[in-house]
Amino acid sequence: MTQTAAPAGPIDTSDLPEPRFLDERLTHWAQATPDAEAVTYLGRTWTWAQWHDRVRRLTGALADLGVGRGDVVAFLDKNHPACVELSLAASSLGAANAIVNFRLAGAEVDYAVNDSGAKVLLVGSELMGLVDSIRDRIPGVEHVVEVTPDGAEGDAYEALLAGASPRERSADVDPGDTALLMYSSGTTGYPKGVMITHRNLLAHTVAAHDGWAFDHGDKNLVAMPLFHVGGSSYVMFSVYDGVPSVMTRDPDGASLAGAIMQGANRTFLVPAVLAQVLGSGEDAVRLFGRLKTFTYGAAPMPLPLLRRAIEAWPDTEFVQVYGLTEVCGVVTHLMDDEHRDPEHPERLVSAGKPVPGVEMRIVAPETGEDVAVGEHGEIWFRTDQLTPGYHHKPEATAEAIDADGWFRTGDMGKVDEAGYLYVEDRLKDMIISGGENIYSPEIERVLAEHPAVAEVAVIGVPDERWGEVVKAVVSLNPGASASEEELVEHCRGQLARYKCPKSVDVLEALPRNPTGKILKRDLRASYWDGRERRTV
Repeated sequence: MTQTAAPAGPIDTSDLPEPRFLDERLTHWAQATPDAEAVTYLGRTWTWAQWHDRVRRLTGALADLGVGRGDVVAFLDKNHPACVELSLAASSLGAANAIVNFRLAGAEVDYAVNDSGAKVLLVGSELMGLVDSIRDRIPGVEHVVEVTPDGAEGDAYEALLAGASPRERSADVDPGDTALLMYSSGTTGYPKGVMITHRNLLAHTVAAHDGWAFDHGDKNLVAMPLFHVGGSSYVMFSVYDGVPSVMTRDPDGASLAGAIMQGANRTFLVPAVLAQVLGSGEDAVRLFGRLKTFTYGAAPMPLPLLRRAIEAWPDTEFVQVYGLTEVCGVVTHLMDDEHRDPEHPERLVSAGKPVPGVEMRIVAPETGEDVAVGEHGEIWFRTDQLTPGYHHKPEATAEAIDADGWFRTGDMGKVDEAGYLYVEDRLKDMIISGGENIYSPEIERVLAEHPAVAEVAVIGVPDERWGEVVKAVVSLNPGASASEEELVEHCRGQLARYKCPKSVDVLEALPRNPTGKILKRDLRASYWDGRERRTV
């Protein structure tokens, strides 16, 4: 009997109809390649047929729990395929999955869960204690389901699937229905739920696929947290193309190395991980050299680190991406050939050009008029990837998105004559540390409550590993005293640890302009002076 050779070369799905719903391609691959590997996680592997069955059973289970169109369910755990299953199943009913950052403190978790209006909450075993401690503060949650990392005997989530009848997508689901609620920290100190529809996420999957393709035999390494668009949007490439995913629970070195040894060769990671690898010795550098593609973003990439990486992995394609939760992730990218262009080394510090279907403007914030090429302004985008708005926050939505559908990013930058975007500052007081968006008013609100603090400003300062880290600058009340350790500890009692200042400076008074506004630019200046790059 003649054996058919395995396909080679890039995967081409152009003959397939463009999906309108998140679960369409999952159904296709379950029918077309039922026995092929779909997901591997902590030693467990599911085929496309098996994974499809799990999603259909979860759809039935959620319907039995009273979840329907317009409802919300929530997920709170480290990375787990159950989170993706919940997104696919809930969206099949016209409901949304609110993916809550597992690193948040209890008060932050109950705010997100209550704001979302979640009826069902899936919780990882490691976080059940936290949920138990706030259970009386989340009265809208009707069902809490525990999920274990390894699916061991007694796993309530696995029991829920086993006891459910499979159910197909509801007939009334619309591509404009919200499928995901991604909670980002709010500039007012409270997080906002970014609504992401089927249409948004699928538009992103197609557009951000521009310029690269999986090859037959590739495996996708999903390591970024799923509460981040870098996780939940990125995993959709695998579902769209029928490529197996190797998912790690954490993005630590050992987990990433294990995934690569299992054949994972395409990934998206934050620069901090790259720095960790390059500092881990020759064996680690050699192992990561197996990656065909290293896509990075979500945090500043120090230029010396990027140059070291390109030199260390000459055969790996580097792709930089810039984006925001509100546009599902990627809106511009810098491709590998642009990283290595000897004629334009300056483009290494650019964010590249818009992906297909994305319009971009650079606008003077004061006038709303476009600025000239090379001049600084606020970066605006218009695209089908753009969120319809913030959950239950019409005023915040109106502030961010104008009547013509342009999204005001709050980031400042410029565009050169060739159309390359350079992101250089932020209107919003946002700090990006290791891929996490941190808003300074949230931390300032907490520090201002300390009895010794008279005034406070929180800024981001450069860090070789994390891109930037949180620094607080305070002045104290007359006669009051407070140590750096005391102020940091005050924050740790109320905020997730990654949001807490890494250092605190005490000044007699903070610099202000004539109208009394604290001049954060002046505070940042001494730390960023001479840097080639401010942000990605």
